[in-house]
Amino acid sequence: MTQIYVAGIAMTVFGRHPERSLHDLAGEALQGALQDAGCKASDPGIAFYSGMTNGPLQGQISIPGQVVFSKIGIEGIPVYNVENACASGSSGFNLAVQSLKAGTTDVALALGAEKMNIPDKVKAFSIFEGGWDVSRAEENYQTLVKMGEGIVPPPGSESDKPYSKFMAIYAAMCRWHMKTYGTTQRQIAAVCAKNHQHSVHNPFSQFRKPFTIDEVLAAPPITYPITLPMCAPLSDGAAAAILCTEEGLQRIGADKSRCIKVSASVIRSFTHRAMNEPEKSIGRLAALQAYEIAGLGPDDMDVAEVHDASAMGEILQSENLGLAPPGGGGPAAERGEFTLGGRIPINPSGGLESKGHPLGATGIGQLFELVTQLRGEAGARQVEGARHAIQENGGGLQGVEEAAVAIHILSK
Repeated sequence: MTQIYVAGIAMTVFGRHPERSLHDLAGEALQGALQDAGCKASDPGIAFYSGMTNGPLQGQISIPGQVVFSKIGIEGIPVYNVENACASGSSGFNLAVQSLKAGTTDVALALGAEKMNIPDKVKAFSIFEGGWDVSRAEENYQTLVKMGEGIVPPPGSESDKPYSKFMAIYAAMCRWHMKTYGTTQRQIAAVCAKNHQHSVHNPFSQFRKPFTIDEVLAAPPITYPITLPMCAPLSDGAAAAILCTEEGLQRIGADKSRCIKVSASVIRSFTHRAMNEPEKSIGRLAALQAYEIAGLGPDDMDVAEVHDASAMGEILQSENLGLAPPGGGGPAAERGEFTLGGRIPINPSGGLESKGHPLGATGIGQLFELVTQLRGEAGARQVEGARHAIQENGGGLQGVEEAAVAIHILSK
C-alpha cells in the first residue's frame, strides 16, 4: 500500500484580520507549507482548495481556488474546489491523500482559507443557515431542538441577543446528553476552561486568555447550558499542507525525519439514525474505520484534536473516538484526563473555541497542531512522547448528526 506523508504544513494566526485579503492569508499559509517541506510552488502536481465563504461573503461564487492560487503562485496544474461545510479543509486533505494513492502525482497541495469577519454580521452568520437541508430548515430545526426536552433551562440562562440556530441545536444536544447520561453544565465548562488554558501556549490562537470553570459558568449566556466562552468565534485564516508519496519526498529532497505518516484518512457521511442510537453515530463509525485502516486503536492514541464548535462537541467526539465510554466524556474532562499531562490530551491547540474556526481552514489547522505535536515542536503545549494522533472534523447537519465527518490518524 502506498504510504503518504505530510512533508510540510503551516497556518496563519486565526482571528480577526480586517486589514488582510483572503489571498494574502492563503499566500502566507502556502509559503509556510512550501518552506516547511523544502519545496517550490512548482512541485505540487495537483491542488485542492477548501472554502465556504468565497461566494456568499466575497462574491466569488465560482472558481475560488483558481482565483486565489492565481495570486499566490500556483498555476498550470489541476485545481479542485472543495466544499463540505466545516469539514471542507479535512475533505481537501483527504482528496489529496486519495490522489496520491491513485498515482495521479507524487506531491499534492491542500489549502483552506476563509475571510469571515465582514462589516455585515447578519450576512456572516447566514453562512451557517446553509449547513443543512434548506428546503426543510424549519422542520429540521424543530425536530432537533426537541432533543433538549426534559431539561428546563434556569432563569437568566438565555441570551437576549440573536444567536445562530446551530447554537440552539448544540444546546439541545447538550441537554439530551445531560438527561441521558447525567452530564453537567460544570463538566461542559471544564472542557471550555481547559481549552482556553491550552490556547495560552498557542501563538496561532485567536484567543489566548485563560478562564476558570467558574468564570466560564458566569460568562454571558447563549442558550442553556452554553455560555459565550463555550462557542467558537467567527475567524479569518488559512492553513496549507504539502503531502507526498515516498517518491515525492525524494524528488523534493524532504527531510524525512520531520515527515509524518498519514496512517488513515476517512470521510464518512450521515445516516438516518435516531438520537438514542449513539452506537451508529457517524463519528463512531468513521473512527472505527480509521482505526482498522491504521491497525491501531483508541488506547494507542497519544493526542487528539476534535471539532468543538461548542464545548459539548469535545465530550461527544471523545466518546465517538473511543477515548471515553458513552456518557464518560464529561466526567473524564472534569477529572482532567483531557488536559495536557492527563491520560489523553484533547485539543492542546485550544480547540475551535479558542484557536478559532475559519471553516475551510479548520481541519488543516487541526492537522497542523497534530503534526507539530508528533514532531515534538509544540513547546509549552507539547504532549511528551506523542507517536500517534487522531483528528475529528465534522461539517453540516443532516438528520440528528453531522452531514460529513473526517477522521485522520497521523503517526510519527
